Amino acid sequence: MEADLKSLEEKITKLISLCSNLREENVRLRSDLTQTKDNMLLASNKLEGLLESMPQSSESVDMES
Repeated sequence: MEADLKSLEEKITKLISLCSNLREENVRLRSDLTQTKDNMLLASNKLEGLLESMPQSSESVDMES
């Protein structure tokens, strides 16, 4: 019985440690995701600005009509 309790205690300790590590990783991943979204928005805005500043060719005008 004593050995069973010790084994259970070790398993619970490992589980607690694993949960803590996963929480930390989750926080890091959420931060990375936020940074990636911000970078994508910035890149999208820059691309839109570049596209707006490009002169339109006669082909693109004809295709839109």
